[in-house]
Amino acid sequence: MSDQDKGTVGYLMEMGALKRGKRSGWWIAGVKDPETIAEHSWRTAVIGAVLAMMEGADPAKVALLATFHDSQETRVGDIPWIGRRYLTAASNESVTADQVADAHPRVADAIKAVVDEYENGESLEVLVAHDADRLECMIQGLEYLEQGYRNAQEWVTSTRDKLRTPSAKALAEAAVTMSSAEWQRTYLR
Repeated sequence: MSDQDKGTVGYLMEMGALKRGKRSGWWIAGVKDPETIAEHSWRTAVIGAVLAMMEGADPAKVALLATFHDSQETRVGDIPWIGRRYLTAASNESVTADQVADAHPRVADAIKAVVDEYENGESLEVLVAHDADRLECMIQGLEYLEQGYRNAQEWVTSTRDKLRTPSAKALAEAAVTMSSAEWQRTYLR
């Protein structure tokens, strides 16, 4: 076993912390037990792949970008937008570089490239990945609204207003017209 193997496994174990870390912005909306960062990232990757299919982008690339988009939160936590006004956090690129510093060089280089592209790229895939992040937040907000968290409406409205692709806007429009359990009825026809 090499030090690179240990460094790579260390990174993989660190990513497990995302399964326990809560999305703290929802606490501001009064949600007592919000989704985890990993839950958000997983659905963001799925939404990203679907949006990419609709927009003619590369679904695998978008899913990859979305998978790593919040991986830095193992080190800096999920800082809500209001908190960013008062804190200066390291860039996601520098956090990622620290996270993979001891990993296999090809792994480290690839993960750093994915994060750099998500943070700084201008391709259709990057645009779709950012829309996937926003659409996931909006859908999660709709689910919290159904559970009685009225303050989630602000997240629904603000994230919906930031969507840029026609497909994300269309899916957002569809999402606000149905309940989170309505998908079941589509199979009863």
